[in-house]
Amino acid sequence: MPFPIATAAGTFYNSTMPSESTLTGRMMDQPLAAAKQTSARAFGLIGLLIVCALLVPVALYYIFAYAPVEEQMGVVQKIFYFHVPFANAMYLGFGVCSIASMVYLAKRDDRWDAVAIAAAEVGMLFCLTVLITGPLWGRKAWGVYWTWDPRLTSTLLEAMVFFAYLVLRSFGSLGDVEKRFAAGLAVVGLLNIPVIKYSVQRWRGTHPTVISGKGGGIHPDMRPALLFGFLFVILLSVALIWMRARAERMRQRVVGLELEAAERGLLEDS
Repeated sequence: MPFPIATAAGTFYNSTMPSESTLTGRMMDQPLAAAKQTSARAFGLIGLLIVCALLVPVALYYIFAYAPVEEQMGVVQKIFYFHVPFANAMYLGFGVCSIASMVYLAKRDDRWDAVAIAAAEVGMLFCLTVLITGPLWGRKAWGVYWTWDPRLTSTLLEAMVFFAYLVLRSFGSLGDVEKRFAAGLAVVGLLNIPVIKYSVQRWRGTHPTVISGKGGGIHPDMRPALLFGFLFVILLSVALIWMRARAERMRQRVVGLELEAAERGLLEDS
């Protein structure tokens, strides 16, 4: 019904004002729209995970069955198809964390903070795989597991920076100052990514540069294995960041509800 409005001349009905049923409908439409949006995102995430699952056997086939065995390194060379995609996923995770941290510092929006911590954890996961697969390859190529090569050293430094970030974020009841300090660490880590990428060319380390033109490239039959490895690992890292950020947003909402309940005295012991 239209709402009646009293005036000096009497009472008339304003047809331009929303009725009670319209207001109720609008209130109901908001959670429904949010639920539909959440459902669409969930389906998107599930679809991405399905694609990743389908890529696993394809990538493994091209790595172990299609790609030829390298003459000098033998089967150990196939670590290359894991190590290089893992390194790029590390760049992606740490890069997203750094950029999201900068946005958080500018806007103080917890959504960007959730993306930052999710990307840091995923980036650290792939950084550890890089630091494991690299020495395994190096033992065969150089005779030792570790050399203080510029790329290896800068990668280890990057791992230490983001490990400090994750240690700081692991403390409970973080205040705004701690979050900003952690975000600053992530921004510092961003500055080191170009150093890792171009350290071999700049300081002529022992780390090989296979893919670039100066490195001599790879055999054409090796390219599908590397490309499918890149595709799978990048999509997997995106899915992991997506899932972890969703979980962090849920945690943030729970903490917010607990703080609100505490302010209203709902959590006090009876």
